[in-house]
Amino acid sequence: MKPGLPTAMERPHFIGIGGAGMSGIAKILAQRGAQVAGSDARDSETAQALRAHGATVHIGHAAGHLAPDATCVVVSSAIRADNPELARAAELGIPVVHRSDALAGLMDGLRPIAVAGTHGKTTTTSMLAVSLSALGLDPSYAIGGDLDAPGSNAHHGEGDIFVAEADESDRSFHTYTPQVAIILNAELDHHANYASMEEIYESFETFVGKIPEGGTLVIAHGQAGAAEIAARVRGNDGLKVVTYGEEPEADVRITKITPRGLTSEVTVVIDGRMLTFTVSVPGRHYAHNAVAALAAGVALGIPAHNLASALGKYTGVKRRLQLKGEAAGVQVIDSYAHHPTEMTADLEAIRGAAGDARILVVFQPHLFSRTQELGKEMGQSLALADASVVLDIYPAREDPIPGVTSEIIIDAARAAGADVTPEHDKGAVADVVAGMAKPGDLVLTMGAGDVTDLGPQILARLSS
Repeated sequence: MKPGLPTAMERPHFIGIGGAGMSGIAKILAQRGAQVAGSDARDSETAQALRAHGATVHIGHAAGHLAPDATCVVVSSAIRADNPELARAAELGIPVVHRSDALAGLMDGLRPIAVAGTHGKTTTTSMLAVSLSALGLDPSYAIGGDLDAPGSNAHHGEGDIFVAEADESDRSFHTYTPQVAIILNAELDHHANYASMEEIYESFETFVGKIPEGGTLVIAHGQAGAAEIAARVRGNDGLKVVTYGEEPEADVRITKITPRGLTSEVTVVIDGRMLTFTVSVPGRHYAHNAVAALAAGVALGIPAHNLASALGKYTGVKRRLQLKGEAAGVQVIDSYAHHPTEMTADLEAIRGAAGDARILVVFQPHLFSRTQELGKEMGQSLALADASVVLDIYPAREDPIPGVTSEIIIDAARAAGADVTPEHDKGAVADVVAGMAKPGDLVLTMGAGDVTDLGPQILARLSS
């Protein structure tokens, strides 16, 4: 089937078109025939991939980049009110559309699966996209990360399923009306938008309330935040709740997770039948993500044994424990983890797969607000590594907060017994790591900012 363009999306202009969420929507619109244009702060492989689909991508933000005949301007919550293209849109009377509304429009007429949770959204959405594609169902999908190449974060498929990552950070996931929703977990994060866990719970309750009658919520059984949400929504009219986890009471029960190097073998009982399948990334949390994907697919009527087999086709997504290469006997792996729970999970996964190898971490904190609230816990997570290099905070969309620096993390890490080296000069990191690393070590570049750029630099320095 070929859904049409959402209303007024014939000639959209994206401010920040290279972003993970924005670029996916732009790509799908281009594939549906829209005349897509936009701007981004810097050129990138993602921007080049969009140009290959016919999009016009300007570098830098300027009022002149916005064409007068644009039918709408698409923005995310990261776009500041003083952006010159946003101001020009107001002058011209061009409607401004939030990214989530544009994505919701793309789902119209299809069977959406929306994947939500504080952690694991990108991985679980990717698992569903890859496995459904492997089954020949050709789903549409929009993911917050690339599968295997720049621009592979989205696809307009001919099938009737749309898989989308549902972002809770700014409450924009309230826009979606999924036939199946997944909630992987719920923890306090995004401190600029949520002041308490109660606000988090209320936000997820609103999201669940958008599921149409007869729809399904797939939700983790053993995670405290998810369990609280499940208890609150069980009485919703027409909602089917399916829990998954290792607990005997879970509807989809994980009976065994067997690590096998950088993969895992997972055994589950679903609808009374036992299934064993392979997850091609290490770690218990990734095994749980795969089971959530399995339960969601089954809720849409896909046979469990077919989907379990297809899940084995998933080989990872960029920045989620992605092996960047090996040099001088040292493997360099990239991790997107930036919340203490994610950091701990990835370090435990690598520790389980690495055996006696030393683990060295290059960590870049992400956001001043997150560091202010969770910096001590981040430091405690780093104690799981053998040694760490901690960079300055990556600000992203935020202005500095007085007194909030990486020292909060460093002090907490040292108090927990960690070996930590502060490094304020990002350009010096490759030399620092090369001086620390020995053959057999594993190096993790960790964080949601531009720390990912350091992997190739470290490999080049090790090679020399």
